[in-house]
Amino acid sequence: MRRALVLTTENARHPFRASLPARRASFADIPAAQSIDWRLTAADVRGVATTYFATVAAVLAFIV
Repeated sequence: MRRALVLTTENARHPFRASLPARRASFADIPAAQSIDWRLTAADVRGVATTYFATVAAVLAFIV
């Protein structure tokens, strides 16, 4: 029996997907309660600097 690679009718979908409950609202559909603050803080800078220097130290340890 030959079947088409692309099924065009809704009745021909996979049985597992047909058994799933109806799709609920996703996170993108829910409005945000408050705006996101994207300011850079001192903790962010400290984290980036710590990661940078730890990476440089690890690379130098493997090279030397």
